[in-house]
Amino acid sequence: MPPPLKVRAVLIDLDGTLIDTVLDLHAAANAMQRDLGRPEVAVEAVRSYVGRGIPNLVKRVLAGSMVAADDPAPPPKEALDSFRHHYASANGRHAVLFPGVLEGLEAFKALDLPLGVITNKAQAFAVPLLEHVGLAPFFKVVVSGDVLPRPKPDPMPLVWASGRLGTSPADVLMIGDSVHDFHAGRAAGCHVFLVPYGYNEGRGVGDLACDGIVSSLAEAAQRIRHA
Repeated sequence: MPPPLKVRAVLIDLDGTLIDTVLDLHAAANAMQRDLGRPEVAVEAVRSYVGRGIPNLVKRVLAGSMVAADDPAPPPKEALDSFRHHYASANGRHAVLFPGVLEGLEAFKALDLPLGVITNKAQAFAVPLLEHVGLAPFFKVVVSGDVLPRPKPDPMPLVWASGRLGTSPADVLMIGDSVHDFHAGRAAGCHVFLVPYGYNEGRGVGDLACDGIVSSLAEAAQRIRHA
């Protein structure tokens, strides 16, 4: 096993890393589809569509295609408003922590490492979700997808959060489940761990040149120490 990484703070992705939210997103997506008089979508399709924020999720659901997110045009307002309305009710209803999350956060806390969340989920949903599942007290900063001008995979949220935690990105570990977390972490100059159980738009993370693939946040905590 490689020697422990020396870090001064940890940033963590939300959906697919800390919390399994796909059933909530699936419920909102199908309620939107019903509002629009369209057929429902499978939960596994929604799972693959997660990762680039709600507007892109809506575009993918409407098109039934991953590549819909590459279109810079926003989704239809009627569809986006419908999804947000239904997700406000569904948010956290079926959400569960992934195995090892609570143990990992407690271990980071024991290492005296300040923690932050970096997510492309809107602030109106991210903070209530963290509160609903009881994780909010662990985090000193939450950077949602609509807080700064550029979300992940841009490094801006990670650089900004590192500053809020009082450290350089070079001394920060980013933990995520997707290629967007990887690219954001690398561009910011952070260390990067990836978990294999998340969404990542239907792809694996094994071919990404991260600092380590960890089975859980608990394992991540075992592989670092305070610098």
